Amino acid sequence: MPQLNPNPWLFIMILSWLAFSLIIQPKLLSFTPTNAPSEKTSMETKTLPWPWPWT
Repeated sequence: MPQLNPNPWLFIMILSWLAFSLIIQPKLLSFTPTNAPSEKTSMETKTLPWPWPWT
């Protein structure tokens, strides 16, 4: 079974993860989001217990 031979695929996977981790990811993380989260307080809702018919 040629799928079980990790020789070419392991090297390709390691190279692609290194390229992603060292080159692509820092470039993507340098972008600032256009819609920054605001300091708006969330409104808390009061939940009522469920009235179970068999109790």
